Amino acid sequence: MALTLDQRSIIVTGAGSGIGRATALQLAAAGAHVIVADLAEAPANETVQLVADAGGAATAVVGDISDPEVVERIVAAAVEHGPLKGVVNNAGVMDLFAGAAETDDATWERCLRVNTTAPFLMTRATVPLLIENGGGSIVNVGSAAGARGAAAGAAYTASKHAVTGLTKNTAYRYAKEGVRANVALPGGVETNIMGSIDGAKIDQGALAVLGPVHASAIRNATPDEQAALIVFLLADESSNVNGAVIANDGGWAAG
Repeated sequence: MALTLDQRSIIVTGAGSGIGRATALQLAAAGAHVIVADLAEAPANETVQLVADAGGAATAVVGDISDPEVVERIVAAAVEHGPLKGVVNNAGVMDLFAGAAETDDATWERCLRVNTTAPFLMTRATVPLLIENGGGSIVNVGSAAGARGAAAGAAYTASKHAVTGLTKNTAYRYAKEGVRANVALPGGVETNIMGSIDGAKIDQGALAVLGPVHASAIRNATPDEQAALIVFLLADESSNVNGAVIANDGGWAAG
């Protein structure tokens, strides 16, 4: 089924690698102009080049998405390239797999700032534009940790539960104005998110508990498999899907 995504601008955060890059490539292939937002310049520019090589259109915006000024620059770039009709809040960081008693303030603050506050800032900035443009779709990339308590540490788990709540509230509040919000919950994915932490500091006690849980996962998904769901949720063909919390974990949540 061909998805309706052309003649529009769509923001994808964390698009320099992994799920974000795969989503950007699929969106551009479907005709959207993608705003590639990422903390690092080189990966963002590489994604833009990959999109161009495939015949698509994309623009890079570099900066910390938890900074309101960076969010403003991202949104401004989107407006320059067609009506803004979609947002993918994908960028995220991992914690140290520690419980609350072992989690330091810096880890807690960083996870909440990047994983929760940044999607809130982007949602706040873009909802008025989506309404102005006749509606649109926000897809938040959550996590299996956003629906259960044994997929990560306390900080990451809390941040992703908050993303699920933000999604549901946004979906209900702005449904009559044509704005949809859904959250995809990946399980294990072949991405570099673990590069956001120092592996030497991972809490071994927590991993001893989490190990059997993660071992029960069927397999790690590819970024393209995650992107396919995200792209569908952005397309006009999913117009009646709103407020959904969708596991994309190969059946892990069913166990």
